[in-house]
Amino acid sequence: MKILMFGRGVIATVYGWALQQAGHDVEFYVRPGRSAMYGEAIDLDLLDARHRVRGQRVVQKWPVRYREELEPNHDFDLIVLSVPHHRLTEAAAFLAPRVGQATVLVFGNIWAEPSAAIDPLPLEQVAWGFPQAGGGFGEDGVLRGTLLRPVIFGTLGRPPTDREQAVRQVFREAGLRPRERPDFRGWLWIHFLANAGLHAQGLRLGSLSKLAGATGDLREALLISRELLPLLEARGLDLGRHRRDGLLFRAPTWLTARVLAWLTTHVAPVRVNFEAHSDPEAQEPREICRDVLAEARRLGVAAPRLEAAEPNFAREGTGRV
Repeated sequence: MKILMFGRGVIATVYGWALQQAGHDVEFYVRPGRSAMYGEAIDLDLLDARHRVRGQRVVQKWPVRYREELEPNHDFDLIVLSVPHHRLTEAAAFLAPRVGQATVLVFGNIWAEPSAAIDPLPLEQVAWGFPQAGGGFGEDGVLRGTLLRPVIFGTLGRPPTDREQAVRQVFREAGLRPRERPDFRGWLWIHFLANAGLHAQGLRLGSLSKLAGATGDLREALLISRELLPLLEARGLDLGRHRRDGLLFRAPTWLTARVLAWLTTHVAPVRVNFEAHSDPEAQEPREICRDVLAEARRLGVAAPRLEAAEPNFAREGTGRV
């Protein structure tokens, strides 16, 4: 299959590498002028946990191909759209007249109504997913991160189409294990609140990496997310349909925080993922916290813990290229 990764972010790079390893033809779409800046290869330092619980370290210089133009008559079968949530609408608008016959996999955080977030992409050509990988580019340009075996796919209340099944098969061929979430909208919103709690604490400490092993800070992150659950109900989400997904926030936080602290200290794939999120100027964590707090204020839902954390995410971050 011919696959275009939209952008050269962490998720696009990690999954682009895995898909190419499985024999697929992978290219990256980047902004004009970026190809020369990025160079002909990406330095990878990954913990690949697709086949081993503790993961297998992969250190290599991976040659990649970039393109800076995308015409409507292209021959890509799949476009993987994984961008920060606050840039999703802009990216969808850019892709809409250029999508051609390709399936577009929307692959990341969404806080708006999913169909509205990607308007005007043709919904019949869209598949929905969420990565189970993470990491970051260091100041030395090396991508350090983790790739787990599961990968989340979902639909908006209907069975997967043939296009969506074909996307799942591509990921299976890459040694990944699709996990289904039939109410993907609800799953995305619950996950977004989990991120808001973690990032609020990470920004207080300087970066998400400093949360690894920090029991007290992890407990506070859980409490922030827990107090925001009424916000989902105010948005019309039936939390009763997501008992398993919300269990992380309903269990005693002292216990859950200890488990998370142990995982982020002793389980290599989880630890490496946290440690790689070390950029104190990353923009997406701030955008997540700001958007959740703005929605809570709009709907009149009390969020005192997130309110108290606002000074840590009010200013702009610069992020690294």
